[in-house]
Amino acid sequence: MESMERIYDKENNCIAIIIRKDHSVSETIFYSETNYSQQLGIIKYPRGGIIKAHFHNEVKRSVLYTQEVLFVRKGTLKVSLYDKNLNFLVNCILKAGDIIFLVTGGHGFDMLEDCELVEVKQGPYNGVDNDKTYFKGEVNK
Repeated sequence: MESMERIYDKENNCIAIIIRKDHSVSETIFYSETNYSQQLGIIKYPRGGIIKAHFHNEVKRSVLYTQEVLFVRKGTLKVSLYDKNLNFLVNCILKAGDIIFLVTGGHGFDMLEDCELVEVKQGPYNGVDNDKTYFKGEVNK
């Protein structure tokens, strides 16, 4: 198991990025493409490093699809990943300390242990009926 992996569909679209608990970098790196509506990276600073006080300017953005980042705080789960046409691609096991960036396609989750996840995604949330479409997948046959 690699400490960082990208999962692609047959058309070379990135479906997900997994960053394992033991992944380490020597310098700042971003894993997301600059055109993604979510940006994910690891930022490195030495002791005494400074980030100047700042705020973020109002910028109008257009987001067509929700992208999610999940941080596994506790437990173990199986993530089933699907391409944009909802064809099954692969199952991945995530453990405490792992991170998954769900870029595109479909996904489902099977909690193998009691889990606690931190989820980060775009808002505002439009309710389950407007934000999601459920389909028959590996974890809910």
